Amino acid sequence: MSVRSRIATLYLLGFAVDLANMFIFNAALPALQRELDASVAQLAWVGTIYMLGLTVAIPVGSWLARRVGERRVFISSLLVVAAGGIGGGTATGIAALLAWRLVQGLGGGLLVPVGQSMAYRAYPPQDRAHLTAVVMTVALLVPALSPAIGGIAVDHLSWRWVFICIAPLAAAIAALTLVWAPTDRPSESRPALDIAGFLLSAITLFCLPLGLTLISQAGSAPHAAVALAVAIAAGAAYVHHALRSREPLLDLRLLSDPMLRTGSIIYLCVPGVFTGVNLVASLYLQNRLGLTATETGMLMLPWAGASFVAIMSTRRLFASQGPRPLFLAGIVVTSLGVLLLATPFAGLPMVRILSFAAMGFGASLCTSTAQTAAFTSVRTDRMAEASALWNINRQLSFSLGASVLGGLLGLLLAGSDNAGDPAPYRSCFVIAALLIVLPLPFVLRLQSGDGHA
Repeated sequence: MSVRSRIATLYLLGFAVDLANMFIFNAALPALQRELDASVAQLAWVGTIYMLGLTVAIPVGSWLARRVGERRVFISSLLVVAAGGIGGGTATGIAALLAWRLVQGLGGGLLVPVGQSMAYRAYPPQDRAHLTAVVMTVALLVPALSPAIGGIAVDHLSWRWVFICIAPLAAAIAALTLVWAPTDRPSESRPALDIAGFLLSAITLFCLPLGLTLISQAGSAPHAAVALAVAIAAGAAYVHHALRSREPLLDLRLLSDPMLRTGSIIYLCVPGVFTGVNLVASLYLQNRLGLTATETGMLMLPWAGASFVAIMSTRRLFASQGPRPLFLAGIVVTSLGVLLLATPFAGLPMVRILSFAAMGFGASLCTSTAQTAAFTSVRTDRMAEASALWNINRQLSFSLGASVLGGLLGLLLAGSDNAGDPAPYRSCFVIAALLIVLPLPFVLRLQSGDGHA
């Protein structure tokens, strides 16, 4: 195996670990809820706080790699992920579990961008299309298979193994990196970290999902108001800082590009909302419809098959049709798929399969189109900044989706008198379907030629 193939393999393995951390625990949520006596809002934070760690760490990854070297950062991040997995699997309370999930997220936030930089630098431009195709395949297979694997672990072992099993895999990849990755040296030019920007962005990204989660908890309205007020103030301060700084941590001026801006909004409202739908659906299917954890996890298989069709369709249709019709089709199909879960027919196996297939096709059509088009008009010398902004928005989308819908479900369940009433879940699905169509005005403003490669 060539050196570049080894580096690409290390990145893909690390990427797979990060994706598994995002999706493998979904089928374990009801068991985790029972054993740790966790509320729905706290369950939402199992995914949200991991995304938060990712979001906070991503901007620091490239800066840290220039300071100490990519190989060291990559290995260290894998060991942090392994430690977080062991800690999460041995947690005795929901607070401890959330703390270890934050540790895992911080490790993953350093792992993915540094590994991506190593891999793409190893390949010449003419060979990167093949690498991208393999990356997309991993991004499709891992979210599809990991919930089913997690469901099997829950049904036959314990929910704890969903977290513990990540540790030996991450440690093995770290050991393989010591053997395969060439030694690199820190960059001679060591730029200063935008400390003010880092602190303001970290406060914003922490307090925003925290406030949204606290809204659903009885007696927490004052705390939620304070958290949201701090998030708004810190966010406004960061915008002011970023627009005046010569080298901000995240350059918001790049969002003046219509495709990058539209793609970012698409991510917030389509795959981001789907993350919340997946949380609500996991609880609904097991707690109300009586499905096992394995059966719930297996629904990601039709999602994956439809996603693959969408990705292949994007490759064929993007050049001839442009992004606008693909965005429109993806938004409508995803929204309809979510609405199927809100109907009484969700108890039928074929309706559930059709729902997840529609959500997989629509969401993947939107995301693959957005990633294809977002950087077409970004200057080459601004690609790194645009990539950082894109990845921060992507992680924030997943975090907000789970916080908003998980918090909403907790609020509706608290106000319901009938413990077996499916109405709170169905209301969440209807609201999610409405959130998914919010980007339509931005998509309709795109010109027919925007985003063509």
